[in-house]
Amino acid sequence: MYLFDDLFVFLVGMGKGSTSESRQENQDAYLQLSVTILAAFCRVASIASSDDMVKKIPLVLEVLSKELGPSPVEECFEFLYLVSAAHKDGIQIFYESGGMAMLASQMSKLPDGSHTIEVAMKLLQLTISKLPLDTITKEYYSELSSVVTVLARQFAVLHNALKFEALHLLSTILSSIYAAPVHEILRTMSNKMWLTYVRVGVVAVLQNRVAPEQRLEALMLAESIMCIVGEGWLIGQMHLPDTQDPIPADRCILLVLESSRVEIAVLLNDLAYLKYEKAKDSLDNETFRLKQRNLGTAFSLVEKTVKLISSVAADEGNIISEKMFTKIITGLNETVAVILDYLRDAKDHGQHKGNDLLASVRIVGSYLADAPAACNDKIRELLGYLVLVEGEDEKSPFSSVCFLLPMLCQITMETDGCRLIASSGAYKAVIECLIKLLLEDGGTVEDNGPIFLACDTILNLLLKREEIGLQLDDSYFIKLLGVLSSWAEDAVDCSSTMMASSICTLILDSTSEAVLQSHPHFNSNNLISLSRLMRRSMAASYSKDTEADLLQIVISGYSRWADRYPNVKAAVEGK
Repeated sequence: MYLFDDLFVFLVGMGKGSTSESRQENQDAYLQLSVTILAAFCRVASIASSDDMVKKIPLVLEVLSKELGPSPVEECFEFLYLVSAAHKDGIQIFYESGGMAMLASQMSKLPDGSHTIEVAMKLLQLTISKLPLDTITKEYYSELSSVVTVLARQFAVLHNALKFEALHLLSTILSSIYAAPVHEILRTMSNKMWLTYVRVGVVAVLQNRVAPEQRLEALMLAESIMCIVGEGWLIGQMHLPDTQDPIPADRCILLVLESSRVEIAVLLNDLAYLKYEKAKDSLDNETFRLKQRNLGTAFSLVEKTVKLISSVAADEGNIISEKMFTKIITGLNETVAVILDYLRDAKDHGQHKGNDLLASVRIVGSYLADAPAACNDKIRELLGYLVLVEGEDEKSPFSSVCFLLPMLCQITMETDGCRLIASSGAYKAVIECLIKLLLEDGGTVEDNGPIFLACDTILNLLLKREEIGLQLDDSYFIKLLGVLSSWAEDAVDCSSTMMASSICTLILDSTSEAVLQSHPHFNSNNLISLSRLMRRSMAASYSKDTEADLLQIVISGYSRWADRYPNVKAAVEGK
């Protein structure tokens, strides 16, 4: 072995200051011979795992930094992989000697599908499996982003087992919780071809017979890509420079949705079995958590599909054919129906707590906000339950109601929708949610989206109160009255003031000042705030049609109930 030490030192420095072609040829020949012999020796595990071999890792990395032919490069990679895998400190020495920088510079030069790039990928896999990925990402995020672009091409153009090695590496790197710096570099790259490569690879996996774990990994990769560049990635170029018969640009979105739908159906069925049928003492918590995480990935993909379809419909563009659009909507309807069946099963088993249930509610709310008529019968049956679902660490169903607010706001535009949230009791959950939002409001209009959705829902309900013909629990509205009037005192924009005053006006229709003063959730300070709100809203002038409409609600309401509220009347009329 000492012979190789001397030979390597000699060869690495050989030829400095010389331009002799014959000397260069001799150097290349000796170098190729030496690394070939060295790599051959390292195929014997006992030699590869020796301290003598691991000490040569920095030297071989230095050799790779020189201009070499394909054969010496291949032998160098063979040596690095064999020694790094065999010696207990091998991969650490490789990493500390600049191995990641070498991979980033060399992999882009290697031929597609070659044995050398296969060994390079094995070396990369060994590195990220043996060393902390957070450390690697922190120290070599730029190098990792370069490696990702190479892996993306291999994932697209190869049609053998190496394709799935590339998939695994891409998924591992990009779905890591530490991947933000890598994402940022990839997001700002001027050459976007790597995105096309990933899209082509994902489509190839999803449209062929592959193992379930490979299909799931492709979905995880798709989700990671959309975290980087947005859901628009689902639709785009599928044509590689050296291919015939390009695939339609909208093929990816349909395959991702269909595969996600299948995964959701399987995972929900598995989770239901684990929760309700398998013996509690034999429940594998790790298996359960893994299925929940995988379900989260599939749910995220469905949400992103919904978001993309909504934007496409709003833009009235033609990037998706009408036939494909119909297929996607059908797929979404079927997916949401499966999720609602899972929620009904949970309801039947008396379960209302769990992150899987909360995530299910989120998907339902997200989709039905844009398609409120879909799954109408199931929603009618389950709405009262949906607003009771809590996350694992929650003490109230606050999050589930927030997820449902866009849908609830939509359905309460119609009388039947108002009748549904009244008969199911869902309006009580909306009021409790709104009260919490108001009490925690930071006062910035930008963050008030959920507040306005909840307010619109309650306003719609109160405006149709007589039409629906159902008794509502006034104690909830009185509690809201006190909080809403106090919140509106600090409102800086007219829309908040008018929304609050119009809701308060409609609540006051069904009670009196005497009742308010005797209610435990309404005090004298609330009455003062309410009086000021009414005076301010009726004294102002509004230019926007929406605000003018709300003002008309306030004026009409005031004329109906003013005599029942002497303190409010005195404040408004300045008496």
